[in-house]
Amino acid sequence: MLIRVPPRWHLPASACTPEGAALDRRRFLALAGFGALSAACGRTTPAGDPLALVDPGPTADRYPAPRSAAHAVDRPITDERIAASYNNFYEFSTDKEAVWREVGAFRPWPWTLTVTGLVRKPLTLDLGELVRRMPLEERVYRFRCVEAWSMVVPWTGFPLARLLAEADPLPEARFVRLITADRAAEMPGVKGQPWYPWPYFEALTLAEARHELTLLATGIYGHALPRQHGAPVRLVAPWKYGYKNIKSVVAIELVASQPATFWNKLVPHEYDFAGNVLPQRPHPRWSQASERVIGSGERLPTLAYNGYAAEVAGLYGA
Repeated sequence: MLIRVPPRWHLPASACTPEGAALDRRRFLALAGFGALSAACGRTTPAGDPLALVDPGPTADRYPAPRSAAHAVDRPITDERIAASYNNFYEFSTDKEAVWREVGAFRPWPWTLTVTGLVRKPLTLDLGELVRRMPLEERVYRFRCVEAWSMVVPWTGFPLARLLAEADPLPEARFVRLITADRAAEMPGVKGQPWYPWPYFEALTLAEARHELTLLATGIYGHALPRQHGAPVRLVAPWKYGYKNIKSVVAIELVASQPATFWNKLVPHEYDFAGNVLPQRPHPRWSQASERVIGSGERLPTLAYNGYAAEVAGLYGA
């Protein structure tokens, strides 16, 4: 028998949509036979400051970058301390409020990023050197989790399209696969949850990857990414659910056929390949029609494509 102890962030049914009281991903996978949580996923580091987990490496002087006026949103930016202490990053913990406490052993520098597969110019890049030569820009984007909560975040980065252009994709390339670092010694969630198919992997269509909104983010709130946000480089595609926004990326591969993605492989009837924010398409266990704003607790209607329909709906014939 599985006895669930609600985490501290659990909301009563009165504060959520009725479906919001359903099982979370962690319990679902345990019931499906993926195993029980290990004690290694508990809080192993002392309380501290979630804002003190920035390792700028050789890029500190690149921040803050100029903010783009073209990417403003009609909601307040989430308080940085709240955003830094509420993160989904299963490589460290399945408890969103514990992730920042578990990242102390993770070392984001030095960092190598590769771009391989169906390209004319395969790349092996020192990330510090890449960040120093890319035109960084700060963009304020909505961020929407598949679990029906949301934030507004100022990311700093550069268009993924710029990096793909350097690799020069071949005509047969149709998808872009991305892979996260796999460091069990530094990531307690990897070591303690061996039933997951680590390392984390995600993918976009090549058209999505080349879209102007799609960033490789290296900074947030005017400084380099902290470890709990996916340091030192992560994907940000703001019209997609958070599970598509892969963190701590080490490899990018261009391929011809649609590749498997992490959650779609594990639970295909719950997490599709596209991962687009569509309020009219409910998750099998909860509604996506509204979202809870982290920090204020306000519940707002979910916007189609997370408010970016005008920019991206054409990718899907809408």
